[in-house]
Amino acid sequence: MIAIASDLIAELDHVLKAGPPGRRIRILRQVAGLFLEDVHRLNEQHVGVFDDVLVRLIDNVELHPLTMLSRSLADISAVPRELARRLANHDDADVAAPILHKCACLSEADLIDIAWLRTEGHLFAIAGRAKISPELSDILLMRGDTNVLRALAGNAGAEITSGGFAMMLDAAVRDDEIARLLLSRADLPPDVRDGLVKRSTPRRQAQLLKIVPPAVRDAIRASIGAGSAPTGAAPPVAVDYTEAKATVMGLNNAGQLNDSSVNRFAIRDEAHNVVAALALLAAVPTETIELLLNSADIQGLVIACRASRLNWTTTLAVVTHRRADRLPSRQRLDELRELFESFPLSNAQRLIRFGSISDLTAKGSLARKI
Repeated sequence: MIAIASDLIAELDHVLKAGPPGRRIRILRQVAGLFLEDVHRLNEQHVGVFDDVLVRLIDNVELHPLTMLSRSLADISAVPRELARRLANHDDADVAAPILHKCACLSEADLIDIAWLRTEGHLFAIAGRAKISPELSDILLMRGDTNVLRALAGNAGAEITSGGFAMMLDAAVRDDEIARLLLSRADLPPDVRDGLVKRSTPRRQAQLLKIVPPAVRDAIRASIGAGSAPTGAAPPVAVDYTEAKATVMGLNNAGQLNDSSVNRFAIRDEAHNVVAALALLAAVPTETIELLLNSADIQGLVIACRASRLNWTTTLAVVTHRRADRLPSRQRLDELRELFESFPLSNAQRLIRFGSISDLTAKGSLARKI
């Protein structure tokens, strides 16, 4: 089989180089047809031969045949793996979407790479997969537009982290459809539901009661009742990080979101950019970084910088140019530098993503976690 496959591929390469451009498309359709017709009878070795042949055939082929090929393969369980990876990574989302949406042979690492690097169309297709891991959900929430967030909110197979729900809450405050889908999720934490209700105007609360499933209306009414008691302080005004997120995402896509750029944000007192940068690098909501930036103690902010893979020089710039409180004492900075340099990266990332704000800001609490 291997010898026959090698001879076939060598002959194919010769035919493609010598023949007219249209011949590649005709052969692609014929080989794909043979594969689809016999796929139920092929073993792993046979599928591998088709993989080698089809991968060679898709080079320099126009979009329409590739889109049709992707659609025809999406529901097949034994999709040739390298072919699936090539189609899923295609620059055109129409080609990539069928494979990204349904193909089970793509690895988690492939999906994560595509989610970080590709377009909103690619992200939207991934957001509709039957199963989505917590890490992949966080990336989709961080990079996706409104359509991606709607798809993810409505996908019961998407596992959402606590940080992911916080990001989704920010979006739901601005978008009624995301709010409806979010409130309909069986795994929605009660504090997220209560937070959405409390951040909504009375008029919007009434609208939410109309659009959500009957099963969750009583819980929403209870949240409305709990939040109706008068308080002495006005609710804080939510900060719009849209522009800052776009800025840091552009730097990240260009490979320039690093110590130098974050240091520059801090020195220039560009607080919104600092928040957005740390949120992206640490894969947490901007709300988390904002709380740490304004905390009375800077321990949590130092851990966020460690989780973002920043060095101590940049971390020092962030903590000494923040918006709140005075410069920490030299002794406190020395303590935090020792913590920063000894705290394992994996521990910092786990704590910033899954720990509580009190864990992050309690003096001395982290020394026991190393």
